[in-house]
Amino acid sequence: MATFSPKHILYLTTLLLVTIVPQSKAALNANYYSQTCPQAEKIILQTVYNASIFDPKVPARLLRMFFHDCFIRGCDASLLLDSTAGNQAEKDGPPNISIASFYVIDDAKTKLEAACPGTVSCADIVAIAARDVVTISGGPYWNVLKGRKDGRVSNASETVNLPAPVFNVSQLIQSFSKRGLGVKDLVALSGGHTIGFSHCSSFESRVKNFSLAHDIDPSLNVEFAQELRKKCPKPRNKNAGQLLDSTSSTFDNDYYKRLLESKGVFGTDQALADDFRTRGTVESFAKDQSLFFREFAASMIKLGNVGVIENGLVRLKCRLVN
Repeated sequence: MATFSPKHILYLTTLLLVTIVPQSKAALNANYYSQTCPQAEKIILQTVYNASIFDPKVPARLLRMFFHDCFIRGCDASLLLDSTAGNQAEKDGPPNISIASFYVIDDAKTKLEAACPGTVSCADIVAIAARDVVTISGGPYWNVLKGRKDGRVSNASETVNLPAPVFNVSQLIQSFSKRGLGVKDLVALSGGHTIGFSHCSSFESRVKNFSLAHDIDPSLNVEFAQELRKKCPKPRNKNAGQLLDSTSSTFDNDYYKRLLESKGVFGTDQALADDFRTRGTVESFAKDQSLFFREFAASMIKLGNVGVIENGLVRLKCRLVN
């Protein structure tokens, strides 16, 4: 985990970045809580920071939580709702089982309800927390637009609409396009894997019995493929897996450099470096970390606008509809 100092936290709480923000159909506003809960972002940052110190897996999980929430029904915190006797919710869908760290959002929500009852939505907490884990891990800061409301519906069956680790670039482009996101957004947001981890189930098919013609995916660096094989012995430890880049506690552009070395863990990641539609952007981000940071921040703002609910509720507990 990256080292977070009190000075770093003070810097983050006072930082203001002037950013060109795309128009949102909903009335999102960077200063949405300035009058009703001015301490909201400080409360969320401190909660996220403390959790990340305690558990180094928190940053990657909270960033993934934001992606997965926004890709299903938009950014409405539907991923946070618990399953009930009559309904299996998104968080219990196969792609979301390993996200965990929902307790961090619950903790932030409890503190916010004490400070500003019924004011800050769970959807906004997730969006702010995603920004904070990126920044405290060494990545960019951006102003999160706020004012989302929380959804009431969550179905595990809808998680089939998340991009799968076996998608090709055409499928990825189509999936992102449905959310109003372009090819540059696809490549930039995939860079979130710089602080990621994968269990063996998501990549093992690339290094064992890949096809009739190839035992190993030919797009993989051979030595790296052998390393991945060793990470997934039989019988398998349920926690076995692989970090998605070599500096996994730091948000940087190492992810793109590894793709150019044919060391992408997911097939979807490596495909970005091998397809003519995306390779140029991968190369640009590998050469220029500042460019990657700017584009990642811009794409996160765009993602945060997907499917936003203006006239909904603010859940008092993120796991339950009021």
